[in-house]
Amino acid sequence: MASARYDQGPGDFFEANFQRLQFSWGWLTWALPLIVILMLLSTSFYMVDTDSKGVVQRFGRFNRITEPGLHFKLPLNIEKVQKPQASRIFKEEFGFSTLRAGIKSTYGKRTLDESLMLCGDLSVAEVEWIVQYKILEPVKYLFNIRNPQKVIRDVSESVMRTVVGDSSVDEVLTARRMEINAEAKEKMQSILDNYNTGILVDTVKLQDVNPPEPVKPAFNEVNAAQQDKERLINQAKEEYNKVIPKVRGQALQMVKQAQGYAIDRTNSALGDAQRFNQIWAEYSQNKDVTRRRLYLESLEKVFPKLEKKYIIDDKVKGLLPLMNIGKE
Repeated sequence: MASARYDQGPGDFFEANFQRLQFSWGWLTWALPLIVILMLLSTSFYMVDTDSKGVVQRFGRFNRITEPGLHFKLPLNIEKVQKPQASRIFKEEFGFSTLRAGIKSTYGKRTLDESLMLCGDLSVAEVEWIVQYKILEPVKYLFNIRNPQKVIRDVSESVMRTVVGDSSVDEVLTARRMEINAEAKEKMQSILDNYNTGILVDTVKLQDVNPPEPVKPAFNEVNAAQQDKERLINQAKEEYNKVIPKVRGQALQMVKQAQGYAIDRTNSALGDAQRFNQIWAEYSQNKDVTRRRLYLESLEKVFPKLEKKYIIDDKVKGLLPLMNIGKE
C-alpha cells in the first residue's frame, strides 16, 4: 500500500486536496450566514424587567427610555441598554448593617466614625439611621453621578450631622425624632436635586440613639431619674383627676342647691305677700266680718291641738264647771 501511495503523481495529490477544500467551503457557505443571523438576533432584542426601565444609548449617547417588556435595538453594540431598577426602593443603613434579614434579623456594627455625633448641648451620641430612596429619573441617575451609593451615603451623613448638631441629646432621643427625620429628608432632597442625581428620597428614619459605652451607666441613671420624675408627675395628675373633679362636682351641687333654695324662698315670700295683699283687700272692705272669720279659722286650726280646753266667761269671776269637752 505504501508503494501504491508513492506511485501517485502530483496531479492526483492536488486533485484529492482540492475536492476536500471544496467540501469545506460548501459547509461554510450556509453556516457562516446562519452564524451572522444568530449574532444579529441575539444582539437585537432585550428584555426589561417589571421593576426596571431600559435606557438605550446609541454610539454611547442617550437615545431613549423603554418600559418593561421585550424591545428591539440596533445590533452589534450600535445601541447599548442599561436597566436601572426605577420601581425598587433602595435602602442604606448607617451605624449598623443587616447581616441576615428575616423573622429574627441579625445586625452588625459599622465603624464609630459614621455613627458618633456631637449634639447641640455638646453631648456625644451614637446615632443609627436608615435612608430609603428610589430612582426617579434614570438618565440623570446613570450619567450625572459616578457612584450613586457613595453620593447617597456622603450626603446623608453630612445632613444628619448638621441636624443632630442643632439638637440636644434629649431631643434626639425622644422629643424631636420625627422633626429630625423630616428635616433631614428635606435637606437631603435639596442637595440631591442640586446635583441633578435623579434620586427621590423616600424615607429618613432614626433607629437607635445611644450614648457611648464609657458614659452609658451615667446616662442610664439620668434616664431612670427622668422616668421616676415622669412617674411621680403622672401619679400626681391621676390623684388630681380623682379628687378635683369630685370636689368641683360637690361644689357645683351645693351651688345649685343654694340657688334652688333661694328661688323657693323667694317664690314662697312672693306668694305669702300676694296672699296677705288679697286678705288685706278683703279685710279693708268689711273689717268686722273678716276679723271674725280670721279668728274662727285660727281657732279651728288651734283647737284640735289642745288636750284640755277651758271656757272662761269674762263676766263671771269664777270658773264654770268643767265639761268633758276634750273626750267628746
